[in-house]
Amino acid sequence: KGFPFLTLFFPSFRPFHVEPTNIVSVNDDTQRVTDEASAMNKRIHYYSRLTSPADRALIAPDHVLPAPDEIYVYSPLGTAFKVDNCTDGYGKNSSIVTIFMIWNTMMGTSILSIPWGIKQAGFTSGIILILLMGILTLYCCYRVVKSRKMIPLIDTSNWEFPDVCKYYFGSFGQWSSLLFSMVSLVGAMVVYWVLMSNFLFNTGKFIYNFVHDINVTDIVPGTNGSNKVICPSAASSHPPQNRSVMFSSGNNTGFELFEEWWNKSQTVPFYLIAVLLPLLNLKSPSFFAKFNVLGTVSVVYLVFLVTVKAARLGIHLEYNWFTENDFFVPEFRILFPQLTGILTLAFFIHNCVITLLQNNRNQENNVRDLSIAYFLVGLTYLYVGVIIFASFPSPPLSKECIEQNFLDNFPSNEIMSFVARIFLLFQMMTVYPLLGYLARVQLLRQFFGSAYPSIFHVLVLNIAIVGAGVAMARFYPNIGGIIRYSGATCGLAFVFVYPSLIYVISLHRAGQLTWPALIIHIFIILLGLANLIAQFLL
Repeated sequence: KGFPFLTLFFPSFRPFHVEPTNIVSVNDDTQRVTDEASAMNKRIHYYSRLTSPADRALIAPDHVLPAPDEIYVYSPLGTAFKVDNCTDGYGKNSSIVTIFMIWNTMMGTSILSIPWGIKQAGFTSGIILILLMGILTLYCCYRVVKSRKMIPLIDTSNWEFPDVCKYYFGSFGQWSSLLFSMVSLVGAMVVYWVLMSNFLFNTGKFIYNFVHDINVTDIVPGTNGSNKVICPSAASSHPPQNRSVMFSSGNNTGFELFEEWWNKSQTVPFYLIAVLLPLLNLKSPSFFAKFNVLGTVSVVYLVFLVTVKAARLGIHLEYNWFTENDFFVPEFRILFPQLTGILTLAFFIHNCVITLLQNNRNQENNVRDLSIAYFLVGLTYLYVGVIIFASFPSPPLSKECIEQNFLDNFPSNEIMSFVARIFLLFQMMTVYPLLGYLARVQLLRQFFGSAYPSIFHVLVLNIAIVGAGVAMARFYPNIGGIIRYSGATCGLAFVFVYPSLIYVISLHRAGQLTWPALIIHIFIILLGLANLIAQFLL
C-alpha cells in the first residue's frame, strides 16, 4: 500500500528482516483482530521505509495513516494505479483488483520490443514461445507462492521471496537476491534512459518542424501515403540519428544547426542529465509517484495505436517455414533465444508476487487469479506483437525492418506516434527518480546503514547510474538487447533457479521428493541457464 509497493519489488528495501523464530498460534476468534493489525502494520511501514531504521522522524501518528480502502500499486517498469473502495475493510482485495494489480505490475517497456522479438524468432515460433514462456514463468511463479507455505512451524506471513531465499540459502541467498534484483533495476533504468533519449529527440524534432513549417524528407526507405511506415535500419550507410536532408521552407542554416545540436545519440542523452540528475538527489521522490498512473494510460494507448495502424495498413503475411526472401522471414529462426530473453523480463514478477497475493481476500483463489493475470499479460503481449508484425507492410518493406522499439518504424511527424512518445516520455521521467531512489536505498543502506549517508555518497552513486544510461544511449541504444540481457540474468535466479531449488529442497526435507519431480526441476534450471548463455552467443 502506498509507496511501499514499489519497494517490495526489491528485496533489501524494507525496515527490518523478519527472523524465522515465531511459532504460529492464532485461533479463529482472534483472526479478525490479527487481520486488522496486519493492515495497520503495513500502513505504518509506509513511513518507516522512507528513512533509515534508526531515524524515527517519520513514525506515523494515527491521524495521518492512509485509509484501509486506498490501494496504490507501482511497478519498477513504470506502471501504476490507484483503486478506491475495493477492499473488504480489513486490508484485503477482491479477486478483480488482485488480477489487475498483477497485470499492471508486469506490463512495462518490454511491450515495445515484443514485435522485434517475434521477428527474430519467426512468426510461428514467436507465438509458440510467448505461450510457452507464459506457462513456464507462471508455473515458476506458482512455486514461489507455495515456497513460503512449505516452511513448517514458522510465522512467514510477512515474508517476501528474498526472505525465503535467505531461509534456505543463508547469507548467499540474501546477497544474491539483492544482486539479481539490482540487475533488473539498473537494466530498467538504462532502458529508460535510451527510450527517453529516443522520445525526446523525436518530440523535439516534431515540434521544431511544426513551429518552423518545415516539411522534412527522410533518406530512409518507407511507404507512401498518409500511413507512412519507415525502415531506419535499411539506411545503414547513414548515421542512425538524423536522417532528414530536405525541406520546403524555413532557414537552411538554422535547420542544419538544429540537426547538429539535436542529435539522438550525441547530444540529447546529455541534455537529460540537466533534468534528471538533480531529481535523483532528492531525499524522497514520493511526489513523482502521483504521476505513475500514466503507465497504465500509456499501455492502453499503445494497444489503441496498434489497432488503428493495423486497420489502416492491413495484414501482410507469407509463410516461409525455413527459407528467407526479400520481404519475409522464416517461421522458425535460430535467433529465437533473443525473444525468450525479452519474455523472461516481460513475465517477471516473481520476487513480489507473494506480497500481491497475500492481500487477496480469498486465498483459495490465488492460483486462479494468478493464472488469469498471466493470461491477460500474455494476451496483451501477443496482441501487440502479432498485430505489429502482421500489419507491417511487406512488400514494399521487409519484415527485417521491424525495429527494437516499434515506434521507431513510424516517422517523427506522425501524430499518433507523437502522442504516444509524449505520454511515454513524461511517464518515464516521473518514474526514473523512483527507480534511482530504490537503487540508492538498496546499496547505500546495505553498506552505510543509511539511504542518505551524505550528499557526496548519493551524488557518486547517481552519477554512476546516469553515466551507465548515457553510455548505453550513446554507444548501444538497442533496448531489445538490453532487455533480453537483463531479463535472462535476473530471471535465471528468480524465475528458474531459486523457485525450483527451494521446491526440491522442501520436498526432500518432507520425504516427498520423487525422481520425476527432481528431473523436471533440474530441466527448468538448465533451461534458465541455457537462456542466459544463448543471449551472448546469438
